[in-house]
Amino acid sequence: MNLKDKASRVVFPVALPTTSGSNDGDWPGQATTKTAPGAMMGFANARKSEMLLENEKLKEKLASTEHLQNRLDQTISELKEWDGAIATRLLDPSRIRRSKFANRHELNFTGPTFDELKTEIFAAGGNVQPIKVRPIASTDDKPLYEVVFGHRRHAACLQLNLQVLCVIDNLNDQSLFIEMDRENRARKDLSPWEQGRSYLQALELGLFPSNRKLADALGVDLTNLGRALTLARLPSEVVEAFPSPMDIQYRWAARLGEVFGSNPRGMVEKAKTIKVNAVLLSAKDVFQALSAVEVGGITVLPPIKKDIVVSSKSYGEVTFTSDKSGKTLLQFGSKLTDAQHQALISFFSSIVI
Repeated sequence: MNLKDKASRVVFPVALPTTSGSNDGDWPGQATTKTAPGAMMGFANARKSEMLLENEKLKEKLASTEHLQNRLDQTISELKEWDGAIATRLLDPSRIRRSKFANRHELNFTGPTFDELKTEIFAAGGNVQPIKVRPIASTDDKPLYEVVFGHRRHAACLQLNLQVLCVIDNLNDQSLFIEMDRENRARKDLSPWEQGRSYLQALELGLFPSNRKLADALGVDLTNLGRALTLARLPSEVVEAFPSPMDIQYRWAARLGEVFGSNPRGMVEKAKTIKVNAVLLSAKDVFQALSAVEVGGITVLPPIKKDIVVSSKSYGEVTFTSDKSGKTLLQFGSKLTDAQHQALISFFSSIVI
């Protein structure tokens, strides 16, 4: 028996198609065969077709993956252009609270300068330069924030009923204080007294253990920090004797501190007396008066730097002025009668002790 006859007798364990029709077991597009070699050849061709089909699917997946990778690379490249950028959001100003470390006097939120800020913000449709806030606990389901810096811009937007542009950052109390102080000093519009009040609050709340640690953290001169603290520790009666607490200067701190340290009660009483005439005195005049040496228990006020003119029905214009030696002079715009002379003599006699 030759090899061909032997092959024709081989029985496969699978049922092979016996008709030329297409059955469920046929391979698509493959003619059926009855011989074993033909069956083997058909099986091999079918497997080849499956492999080609799988290969095409893999190519499609690879192409899709490469497309997605290209999109990802492009997105990463675009994001790199924003490295270092800070995201901002528009927030409802009524959901933002003043910081418990706020160091600006209420006078900063009134007057021509603040009105000018409001006009600029209104014209721009909002604050162009964002403020910084931090999230705080809320009593309702709406988020609540606290100002880190930008209190005046926040107040302006609140009054104008405009959303406020914000940078949101999670900061602890110490970090908040440092950022607020540095931003205010960069603007150079915080007065020595306001600065001192801010430093004093930070120390009293325990944010820093000492003046030196506070100065190191803020990067400020220790001597200037001490001067600011001296001004901040002045009693309210002394501060209120000045036309505005924002007028008090660093260079006055040592003398004011010295006078208060030697006679605190006397200084407070002197300040109360000065406050009555504060409308007539500049901040420098008030400083000189507070630091003046008492003669016979009487405070010697500084000479009048600017003539004061008042109108009187009986005496016409009366001018208070000073000569070169500092003596106060009283000048009348018209000649006085004998009766007026006597009336003035009686008046001054009643007030001079």
